[in-house]
Amino acid sequence: MYNDIVGFALTTPDWLHTLAEVGTDAGLFVFAALFAVAALRAWRAPARDLALVIAGPAGVVFAYVVSEVIKTFVREDRPCRGGIATIAHCPPPDDWSFPSNHSVIAAGAAATLVLAWRALAWVVFPLAAVTAFSRVFVGVHHPHDVVVGLLLGLVLAPLFALLAVGAVTPAVRHTRLYLARLDSVR
Repeated sequence: MYNDIVGFALTTPDWLHTLAEVGTDAGLFVFAALFAVAALRAWRAPARDLALVIAGPAGVVFAYVVSEVIKTFVREDRPCRGGIATIAHCPPPDDWSFPSNHSVIAAGAAATLVLAWRALAWVVFPLAAVTAFSRVFVGVHHPHDVVVGLLLGLVLAPLFALLAVGAVTPAVRHTRLYLARLDSVR
């Protein structure tokens, strides 16, 4: 399947190659921007809502760290090191393939954003899927790398965020009280 996808990718126009290479990282920046918008939206909402937005990126970081630990044990070579022509340059030899960190981050961000703002589901889940697929399309991951990455992100990031929200919610309440006191002094 990898060879079929990469072979097809090489037959596509150059503008699509550029879009795929830039888009693979740009998707992650879109998720970061959506977290910022979600935080602004939740600023005056109940403390738990803002706590979910804050805990979301922590869950994504947790899922990313788990994926990095898995990479050090599995040590799967990148498929682009097999002499196959690809759109993207192949990462260095000590940058392992399984699981795809981009997929973990994209799926984790999508899942935790939906915890905080359900209406985003129709945007963030397709964006996560496209971000993950782009990693195979540009040639730096096997399909199973991105599937496992998606699953890790979808499960671990929201689980961590939901576990952390209990600790973050009181901190949000305390911070809001402190800011209200500062505002009343002025």
